[in-house]
Amino acid sequence: MTEIIERPSAVVAAYMTDPARAPEWYANIAAVAWKAPLPLQVGTEGAFVARFLGRELRYTYEVIEDTPVSLVMRTAQGPFPMETSYRYEPLPDGSTAVTLRNRGAP
Repeated sequence: MTEIIERPSAVVAAYMTDPARAPEWYANIAAVAWKAPLPLQVGTEGAFVARFLGRELRYTYEVIEDTPVSLVMRTAQGPFPMETSYRYEPLPDGSTAVTLRNRGAP
């Protein structure tokens, strides 16, 4: 899924990686608590609570890539292996194309 957000990529990335904001924009996420102070970096882990198909899922994501234009996390602990990636592409008009991709093997 790719969305255009009318904000600079640095602002978009900061918003999307703020755990307090995840439930505001990600419908399936109920709560996130990072296990280390922000800003995120490779190796940072976060405890996620999500709702999917009527069930509550609890899992720990580990940041495996963190750059100004991307964030990739994969499960360190959880019910099944998952990987989520965010890509932030700055556009000439100052907005950002955001691509969110989830992969998993339930």
